Amino acid sequence: MAGLAGQQATAPPQLRSLVAAARSTAPSPEEVQSWARSFDKLMHSPAGRSVFREFLRTEYSEENMLFWLACEELKAEANQHVVDEKARLIYEDYVSILSPKEVSLDSRVREGINKKMQEPSAHTFDDAQLQIYTLMHRDSYPRFLSSPAYRALLLRGGSPSSSEA
Repeated sequence: MAGLAGQQATAPPQLRSLVAAARSTAPSPEEVQSWARSFDKLMHSPAGRSVFREFLRTEYSEENMLFWLACEELKAEANQHVVDEKARLIYEDYVSILSPKEVSLDSRVREGINKKMQEPSAHTFDDAQLQIYTLMHRDSYPRFLSSPAYRALLLRGGSPSSSEA
């Protein structure tokens, strides 16, 4: 662990924030290794999402993760009044062409959302969420796996939560 502290002190700011994100959520070495085997494992791990989000921030594409997370939250909502409000906020924050955090959606998906926004549901953004998930999987995920940040996590060794050998 002392070696990591030394690496972190001399590392670029982006790498330091990624290492700090991983340390705050304390994934085990096995969990970190599992992220390389499956994008789904990365996205279903709170620690994995945190580290990947930090990586996306360095690539100026954090809005993709934020949109995906907002859609997950929307799908878990049962109160229609809250669904309406959350759907409106997601639209304004990530779908509107006026948003500085606009995600990249094709015209077919964007038109479908525009129609569904007349009567929003918890699944209004399902097609868009899948499109962004696929974009992250195909585009950002391979770069994440070859990034110095992910390699540093792999080299980190054991953590206090991994006592098994």
